[in-house]
Amino acid sequence: MNNKMNVRMMTSKDSLIFEGCQIVFLCFVWYGVSAAGNVIVKELLNDFPFPLTVTLVQLFSVWILSIPLLHFWKVPAPEYLYQNRIYYLKVIIPLAIGKFLAQLSSHVSLWKVPVSYAHTVKATMPLFTVILSRLILREKQSLSVYFSLLPIIIGVIIATVTEISFNMVGLISALLSTFGFSLQNIYSKKSLKDISIHHFALLALLAKISWCLFVPFWFFYDGIDIYYNTKYHSYGPAKKIFLYLFIDGLLNFLHNVVAFTMISLVSPLSYSIANSTKRIVVICISLLILRNPVTNTNVIGMSLALFGVFYYNKAKYDQRRAQQKEHIIPLVRSEPSLNTLNLGTIKFTHPDTDLISRHHPSYHTSRPFYNGSIPNYASKTYKNI
Repeated sequence: MNNKMNVRMMTSKDSLIFEGCQIVFLCFVWYGVSAAGNVIVKELLNDFPFPLTVTLVQLFSVWILSIPLLHFWKVPAPEYLYQNRIYYLKVIIPLAIGKFLAQLSSHVSLWKVPVSYAHTVKATMPLFTVILSRLILREKQSLSVYFSLLPIIIGVIIATVTEISFNMVGLISALLSTFGFSLQNIYSKKSLKDISIHHFALLALLAKISWCLFVPFWFFYDGIDIYYNTKYHSYGPAKKIFLYLFIDGLLNFLHNVVAFTMISLVSPLSYSIANSTKRIVVICISLLILRNPVTNTNVIGMSLALFGVFYYNKAKYDQRRAQQKEHIIPLVRSEPSLNTLNLGTIKFTHPDTDLISRHHPSYHTSRPFYNGSIPNYASKTYKNI
């Protein structure tokens, strides 16, 4: 039995190491795909200023490319949604509309302002998350969490005041995009919990509904302008734009798949930290490749906002630890007269077979179940670290 337990512990340890390597690899892919996607979108919108078209191409790419992905992963169909049309109308369709509007606002902001500034403004996501969680979920935050929002707000204000390529439409679009994605994250997690739908299935469903709802508007808005603009009729510019749209659609699909996979592998706090690090990578790479001009004060504002995001994540972690202790301590205090358990006395009073048969009936045997200590990693995954 001891050998079996040793094998089980080694297997758990190997599984944890493999999962850690998998997460590190996914982070590198996530950062690279996100940075490349933002640079491609910026270059595309400079030559092809139609953010609605870019948004619809991305949604269509996610929808179509998700079909083989769902078959490969053998993801079951969300039967509950097909049976409950009220939930479909009340939650899924508003989520799809929100996803489209948030994505469209993000593209408008990238069109109007530099990538570095757009992502600095998007660092305000913790602010929107705190406000929306208070209004929707009635969640209260600790004082340190509220205090951590100050450097984010001050940093964004400094970056805004000193931004050389400032544009009011770009600022408002970036804020609307951040608000939309914060709202979408809250309701997406609620949907995943309520109807037990696979995250890939939800991603494909939202992309399909968004595209079907808004593609008619494209014909009357972007479609007419593109048709009558002779600049895009020649082979050279049209080829470049189609190539950029294809690459952008593929990168956006990969970004969504990796992001949803990260959500399923790690805790919300770890995901927030990884997402904050990704924002830094995107800003740095965009500054190196696109070379948009920035001032020292502008860099200080960006750094302060990003520092505030990390401080927010640390404050949220401390708050969760404190809440866990509050749940544990009352149980301990309620039994002050508990005597210290003596393992020898227990074994003398109750033989090993009696103890095992009560608590582990599937391992009923005449030998002790396990006489050592199980390391911490044997019962942990990165989901609860």
